[in-house]
Amino acid sequence: MLVLDNISVRVAGRLLIENAAVRVPPRGRVGLVGRNGVGKSTLVGAIVGDVALEAGDIQLPARTRIGCLAQEAPDGPQSLIEVVLAADAERAALMAEAATASEPERISDIQTRLTDIDAHAAPARAAAILAGLGFSHAQQSRPCAEFSGGWRMRVALAATLFARPDLLLLDEPTNYLDFEGTLWLKEHLSRYPHTMIIISHDRDLLDVAVDHILHLDQGRLALYRGNYAAFERQRRERLVLDQKLAAKEEARRKHMQAFVDRFRATASKARQAQSRLKLLARLEPAVANVTQEVREFVFAAPARALSPPIIALDEADVGYVSGQPVLRNLSLSIGNDDRIALLGANGNGKSTLVKLISGRMAATGGRVTRAAGLKIAYFAQHQLDELDPDASVYAHLRRLMPASPQAMVRARAGALGFSGESADTPVAKLSGGEKARLLLGLATFDAPHLIILDEPTNHLDIDSRAALVEAINAFAGAVIIVSHDRHLVEACAERLWLVADAAVTPFDGDLDDYRRLVLDARRKSDSGAARAAGATAIVGSPAKRRRGAAGKRAELAPLRGRVAAAEAEVARITSRLAQIDAALANPAAYAGDAFRGTALAIERSAAVANLAQAEEQWLALMGEYERASAS
Repeated sequence: MLVLDNISVRVAGRLLIENAAVRVPPRGRVGLVGRNGVGKSTLVGAIVGDVALEAGDIQLPARTRIGCLAQEAPDGPQSLIEVVLAADAERAALMAEAATASEPERISDIQTRLTDIDAHAAPARAAAILAGLGFSHAQQSRPCAEFSGGWRMRVALAATLFARPDLLLLDEPTNYLDFEGTLWLKEHLSRYPHTMIIISHDRDLLDVAVDHILHLDQGRLALYRGNYAAFERQRRERLVLDQKLAAKEEARRKHMQAFVDRFRATASKARQAQSRLKLLARLEPAVANVTQEVREFVFAAPARALSPPIIALDEADVGYVSGQPVLRNLSLSIGNDDRIALLGANGNGKSTLVKLISGRMAATGGRVTRAAGLKIAYFAQHQLDELDPDASVYAHLRRLMPASPQAMVRARAGALGFSGESADTPVAKLSGGEKARLLLGLATFDAPHLIILDEPTNHLDIDSRAALVEAINAFAGAVIIVSHDRHLVEACAERLWLVADAAVTPFDGDLDDYRRLVLDARRKSDSGAARAAGATAIVGSPAKRRRGAAGKRAELAPLRGRVAAAEAEVARITSRLAQIDAALANPAAYAGDAFRGTALAIERSAAVANLAQAEEQWLALMGEYERASAS
């Protein structure tokens, strides 16, 4: 159990956490939430021991292994699979010692411990984690140095997950992932066997993967049981009760003050008035949860609507090398008020597509037609580095408004959420969320007809993400979204385009359908990678492996049959779910039977539960099969 005993933490003279106390239950999966800048990362640093406490104590069971995501991406000539395997320090040390140990007793101890920690199945498990985070089997054997910083941070995440620490600490783990990697991570974390604390602003992850919410607000910590949806409900209820209590106490205070003011000079009431005056002095001020105001995002509407479509692609190709298109034969159109989200794994061409649409890349074949006078705003996370770190918010806006009076420029800064002195703050001193807010304001300055948002939520807290959703839905023009934030996509997008296999096609299902599609593909990939990694884990002479091969196949045959049966059961339930969903979507199917819809809904709930159980059974059997194959 993790115990925070009345801790206080001060950073750069600012008291971020004051007399906070909380007990995290064993194996609790906790989501740590709060506004940007309140001290969430500082709290994690205090738990790790990197940040000193001003007061209080942090207690953990003896020999607790703590794991957190490295701040720097791994680099060097080691392959990805080697980097991940090295994260389990005990296994790595035992494997190295096993290669040189000569005393029979020590060899026996080493092999026993390796068996206890399931060391021989480790390559298969490491390969499955890397595959889940988007690395193909071929990529897993490549040197870490060949990958970009964002991909190497995925390797760091894979290594942290592989080590399976007793206390797992993750700070915004989805920031480096695409939608597909985020889906896998949510599923993985929802089954994590030890205690974990995750800082995240991803509502879907906090609804799927955690069973407690730890809220840091105004220096205090409060632990709520349940996921984020349950936390919001409980917090609203607590807020209402606190406001009622505060109002009641304020009314009592006013009543007593009125008595004092009225009768203080009256001889017969003077003693009672004095008594109430002393009571007033002893009364603690009424404390209510104060909700901080969320700054709005405002996207100016285009001055005039254009004739649709505003952009049309006719058999267009686009790529970076002549004759080698990344995307081929694109025939798409975008209307005045379309809300489109792009799906597809990183590397499939989503960024290439939005560059083509925005005019940052030219088509290498076919035709792209844009409406006359079309204005396009393009926001991408890498543009944060293009802001002038030494210039203030006011200076950035002044460049766009050179002839405007100072009052007008400051009014525009205030509309972006930088009022008063905050407009004079250099960009280098802004938080990630503030930089994102400024960049969004600069990108949409000219009232565009189309806004392209490439991962706009990475630096925004949950409340700011909700404000962004409102701004997108209120915008009069068209919007294209690339995001791993499922809540943002579901709340804003009306059309889904799937970018895969060098093509872009409309996706007719919803995100639940896409989730099933991705996870099914990942399971097949995981099992293939696990089998390949398991094969490389077998040690011994070629002759010995040949002698044991026939016996191994015979030994594994019953287990393979159980795996196949489990796969068939998953497929059967999935097929039945599709049939139920189709029936529920067709009112005519149960128009003559008032109870048919209810029966279908009940059957669907049971099928969903059965599917989860069947998938767990399949995963357990696959793990057993992989371990048996590797032994």
